Amino acid sequence: MKKLNAIKHIARKGMNDRRKSIEAYMNQLEHKSYDTYQHCLRVSRLARGFAAYLQLSPSEQAKLVQGCYLHDLGKLFIPDAILKHEGALTTEQWSIMRAHSMFGGMILDQLFTSIDSSIYEVVVHHHEHWDGSGYPSNQNGEQIPYFARICSIIDAFDSMISDRCYRKGLSYEQCISELRKHSGKQFDPELVERFIKFTNSAGYPLLPSTPAYVSVL
Repeated sequence: MKKLNAIKHIARKGMNDRRKSIEAYMNQLEHKSYDTYQHCLRVSRLARGFAAYLQLSPSEQAKLVQGCYLHDLGKLFIPDAILKHEGALTTEQWSIMRAHSMFGGMILDQLFTSIDSSIYEVVVHHHEHWDGSGYPSNQNGEQIPYFARICSIIDAFDSMISDRCYRKGLSYEQCISELRKHSGKQFDPELVERFIKFTNSAGYPLLPSTPAYVSVL
């Protein structure tokens, strides 16, 4: 029994250390780009509400929210000149920016000998497109992990509706129009319609006090 308790203690300590490591990385991201960090918080908060609307199990909700919280973790490795660039990126700059999803996966690989695949997949595949034109793997349709497809929609919605230092956010109506315009091309069409219904439900808008994420790491 003592030996079993000792093993449990070591396991709990390892989990706590990994959580602290993740938060250390996210604190670095906040310092590097406050806007990116706040975007991650908003995306995870929207994911919490949408996950409940989709009636995912509590464990699935936690994994989706955690993945959405970490989805832009890899932007830590993107040079400031590119990450904070206002306006269109050059082809070379865009190729570097696109690498952030793989960088995020590399960070998770370094921190964890094993991590739930659904969390990892959100970080790596949230820029895949329904028609196969996304990155990094050119996955299409239902080849794209389910949680990554959800994050893709929420990520785009928050990016469009939020104010930036160099532009005002789009109106809600404009955002919905853009989601529908790219439904079946960039986004899972069924999930787009369910997300739009969610934004017209009692669960949206979300209160600022809603917890941003649930740690399952």
